[in-house]
Amino acid sequence: MARVIDGKVLASGVRAEVKAGAVALRAASGVIPGLAVVRVGEDPASKIYVGGKRKAAAEAGFNAWEHHFPATANQAEVLDRITQLNAAPEVHGILVQLPLPPQLDGDALIRAVRPEKDVDGFHPLNAGNLLLGRPTARACTPAGVMVVLEHTGVKVAGAHAVVVGRSNIVGKPMALMLLHADATVTVCHRKSDLAAEIPRADILVAAVGVPGLVKGEWIKPGAVVIDVGMNRLPDGTLRGDVEYEAAAQRASWITPVPGGVGPMTIALLLRNTLDAARRAARA
Repeated sequence: MARVIDGKVLASGVRAEVKAGAVALRAASGVIPGLAVVRVGEDPASKIYVGGKRKAAAEAGFNAWEHHFPATANQAEVLDRITQLNAAPEVHGILVQLPLPPQLDGDALIRAVRPEKDVDGFHPLNAGNLLLGRPTARACTPAGVMVVLEHTGVKVAGAHAVVVGRSNIVGKPMALMLLHADATVTVCHRKSDLAAEIPRADILVAAVGVPGLVKGEWIKPGAVVIDVGMNRLPDGTLRGDVEYEAAAQRASWITPVPGGVGPMTIALLLRNTLDAARRAARA
């Protein structure tokens, strides 16, 4: 039976470290980390997520702002606000909350954020630095997964890791982080034979957004199972990409949904913002 990874406890530890770092930074330089979130429209999930991020930032001793636009906002309006935030010395991190209304070019908005203030790790320069193995702001969710793996004590180097999903937000950066940690990595997508690939995984990261896609019977005995999926069912409950109960019978470690990877994402966002503030203080 798998041991359950409590993401809330792990995230609490990271957030405590960040809070201590923010206190030390303010004492040494007078700099208070500042996080600005740009949200467009009234997506209910986005509203909850942004609220959670602002609350976490405030608890860590940060300044936090939300710049909210109506769903009818045009590209120029949002770009103008990002330009203002880029120039604001009190803002060290800028986050463009996704999804965006269809009239907006999300890629262009993300590119408009100065790379040193891109605490999501989505800017092409930061994504390229990750590819090349250079120090950079790393995408928060996969960075959180790496912290989770460290907690389990599993030896990543030499392990066979399977990542299900190839999104720019999770799948691709996750594969690169595992590769940089010396894992042998397989990336699966809609054309992959999951029933053949997943049983080979010592470490499985499921991040595709399809509830129950990964069958418990596919899990290699003793594997570490990290479920990034967060799927809301018609009855309002949340379910991951992995058949949790069946997978837990075979895995050595497993993350629940909710309460697994999700809390780590915000914790790593705060860490990225603190790092950006530290760089600004040294400039």
